[in-house]
Amino acid sequence: MSPAQAPADKLRWIWIALRVLLLSFLLTLLSFAVCLLLGILGLTISAAGRGIHANMTLAYRDIAFPAALVAGGIALLAASAIEFRHARRRGSHAL
Repeated sequence: MSPAQAPADKLRWIWIALRVLLLSFLLTLLSFAVCLLLGILGLTISAAGRGIHANMTLAYRDIAFPAALVAGGIALLAASAIEFRHARRRGSHAL
């Protein structure tokens, strides 16, 4: 590898890491929003069926946040695998 290619390779790995983190973050936010909506709907329906007021902090604390953490971890692993596979494939075509 020539010295001129070394900075380009290093910069490419930085962009890969940024794409992985951005995609993971966005998927975590999306899963948090969807799980929060479903949690609020479920708590509201459950509370109405029992004739009590719904405690909405349960939707954040016990439903949406843990689900978003799990989905974010899965998204991080999946995005990493996809990006590294893509980078390896792109590197083999360059040879």
